[in-house]
Amino acid sequence: MEGKVLGIHHITAIAGYAKRNYDFYTRVLALRFIKKTVNFDDPKTYHFYFGDKVGSPGTILTFFPWEGVARGKQGAGMPTEIGYTIPEGSLEFWDERLKGYYVRVIGSGVRFGEKYLTFEDPDGLPISLVIPKSPDPRDAWETTEVGANVAIRGFHSITLTLNKIKETADLLTGVFDYEFVGQEGNRFRYRTSNFDTANIVDLIEDPSGIRTGNGGGIIHHVAFRVKDEKVLMEFREKVLASGLDITPKKDRNYFLSLYFREPGGVLFEIATDTPGFAVDEDVSNLGKKLMLPSQFESHRKEIEAVLPALA
Repeated sequence: MEGKVLGIHHITAIAGYAKRNYDFYTRVLALRFIKKTVNFDDPKTYHFYFGDKVGSPGTILTFFPWEGVARGKQGAGMPTEIGYTIPEGSLEFWDERLKGYYVRVIGSGVRFGEKYLTFEDPDGLPISLVIPKSPDPRDAWETTEVGANVAIRGFHSITLTLNKIKETADLLTGVFDYEFVGQEGNRFRYRTSNFDTANIVDLIEDPSGIRTGNGGGIIHHVAFRVKDEKVLMEFREKVLASGLDITPKKDRNYFLSLYFREPGGVLFEIATDTPGFAVDEDVSNLGKKLMLPSQFESHRKEIEAVLPALA
């Protein structure tokens, strides 16, 4: 739909060790490694992208692996949990698989009528696998160990923990076109009908919660998707009109972006669907080479010399 926010584009978090992060998401969770590049603001640090076959918006989890960074602590004013969808009947498979890899499973149950299983990645990032009420039609990336009948489809939701939710909820409903759909305890669910998947934001209200700093397992920001540059810049004006500051347009090679802090303190990004991750690699070769933005290409040897090995 033109002129609309279409749900979640990508989510970016911090990891402690590049190889451990790469191994966990490609082997244990069986996501495709779609892009190996560097932090455009810190080229001595990797920027990893994991997703489906082509890196479709709504499937992309990215990481800044800061070697040896201490584990962070979840708090208020932060995104605190990622939700992924999985097929009906696959929870037992994932429970057994995660425990077989000694992954810490921290909870399970039913939330808003949907079964879920929550675990922590090696840096303590909480992730839930959710069986959605309506089957997720997205094609899954398959591996020899994880077939399409159980594989992760893409994002289900993002959870934000806030001291107060009202102003954030007003932004979601008034600017991003989300709707309030229900409450369970101090968890409030918002969904956009502009797209069928990766379209849920949960707000947890925790008045006594304390904001903590960055560290391993902490989500750095959440990006919401729009169709193209024209819509992106329309939303820049909408955010400014709401009284919030927002950055100028930034070119991230695979999408164009704007950044701002929503009223509860979470860093939001708005990102375009275009041009996508095949702009500098064939789909069949995604993630195989270190891809550098043009401004760093002349420094490739120096950059490669300081980046950790993944093999």
